[in-house]
Amino acid sequence: MTLPNPVLPGFHPDPSITRVGDDYYLACSSFEYLPGVPLFHSRDLVRWEQIGNVVTRPGQLAVEKVPTLGGAWAPTIRFHDGRFWLVVTDAMGRGSLILTAERAEGPWSDGIVMQGVPGIDPDLAWDADGTCFVTYSGLQLDGDHAGEHLGIQQVRMDLETGQALEEPRSLWSGTGLMFPEAPHLYEIDGTWYLLIAEGGTERGHSVSIARGTGPDGPFEGGPANPVLSARSTARPVQNTGHADLVRTPDGGWALFLLGMRPGGLTRAFSPMGRETFSTTLEWVDGWPVVQPVQLTPPTAPVEHHEDFTGAQLGPEWLSIRTPAADWSSLTERPGHLVIHADGSTMDDPRPRFVGRRQQHQAAVFSVRVDSAGGVGGLSLRIDERHHYDIEVGAGIARARARVGGLCQTWEQQIPPGPGPVTVRIETEPVRGMGLDALGPDMVRLSVETDSGPVELAALDGRYVSAETAASFTGRVVGMYAAEGAVAFHQFRYRGED
Repeated sequence: MTLPNPVLPGFHPDPSITRVGDDYYLACSSFEYLPGVPLFHSRDLVRWEQIGNVVTRPGQLAVEKVPTLGGAWAPTIRFHDGRFWLVVTDAMGRGSLILTAERAEGPWSDGIVMQGVPGIDPDLAWDADGTCFVTYSGLQLDGDHAGEHLGIQQVRMDLETGQALEEPRSLWSGTGLMFPEAPHLYEIDGTWYLLIAEGGTERGHSVSIARGTGPDGPFEGGPANPVLSARSTARPVQNTGHADLVRTPDGGWALFLLGMRPGGLTRAFSPMGRETFSTTLEWVDGWPVVQPVQLTPPTAPVEHHEDFTGAQLGPEWLSIRTPAADWSSLTERPGHLVIHADGSTMDDPRPRFVGRRQQHQAAVFSVRVDSAGGVGGLSLRIDERHHYDIEVGAGIARARARVGGLCQTWEQQIPPGPGPVTVRIETEPVRGMGLDALGPDMVRLSVETDSGPVELAALDGRYVSAETAASFTGRVVGMYAAEGAVAFHQFRYRGED
């Protein structure tokens, strides 16, 4: 079958997929964002709907104080014995967790911390006797051995207590490339297969496979490893790796994996970060032969309107480290999202910010801002050290570019008007040759007044890309309040590739 690509555009990394009858469920990493671990459903692997998030309440993850890049890493979702199971690493937070639910939509449990699993990227598999095997990447995140990598490890696990039943053993750890990670273990027609990522999560990222007679090995590597990699190629999708294997509705097989769409003259910058892609494979002599990831031709422009008339925000809306419900309201002014500032700005780790992922290379975000009670606007964010902002307040429109330790602002008085002001962020892909084409796009920050639109800044998009920020995430664009209480309505998003 032909699968669409990207499957989930925008910041949707580290996909894991499971099939339950005719239904498919897919989960992704979310790092420091809340709600955490977005969850999607499909019946055909083509059309996907976000049905919720696994992490929806305080206590499930300890992200409030995790450093940037910490939080929810690399979930694995499985269905076994009538329950959904999800294991995930809360990096620099609670550790590796086991969460369960009767329905994929939730609610999900608070999570049990795994004991005796010192590493990341846990996977779940069961043998015919019901014994659970947790296979994981032995990257040490803390302690005296922080940064040390022990390769792919495995333990038998009591899932009800989270206690490992034995000391970790080393399994097959790839072909010798760096950072063997993201293991997934499968039993297929009596043979056990161990699928891993190696080569690092950047341009060297790849998928390799081994097989054995039992879930604990020994494993022999495939003769054609890596079975998938885009390194040193001109393919439009790079960094392909971190894959999970699933049967397709037509009886075939597919991999769901992360990839990036770099742009700019040197193809060095990926604005949307790591996205979810898919590809098909065939089995030849007991080994998978995987097709390169192909982009689907662009479709018609996509438009989303949010008028904040619901009882709660939809599952696609994100905040950073603290729940938006703690400091925002949809009922204070019906038809508006009111955000209450606490003195933080977009430079801080916990800003008062509510956003959604950029999912198209050409995108326009706009919102009406009533700043009579404060200062606020729109921000395009990779992290607290890489973001572009456009805000209004006290008769001033202000654009700001934060790039590492550098910050520049542009200000302009705006004429007083009878009501809210529309602020706008537009990303415009750059093509051609020369220094003006080094970045993947231009980011334009503007404000619309009664006299017409006013562009305050046109900025190089490479400084808010995943590579510049060394980020595992991607662009998230949304509303923030820096002072007082700011009301937002008529949020609009338009995107196309």
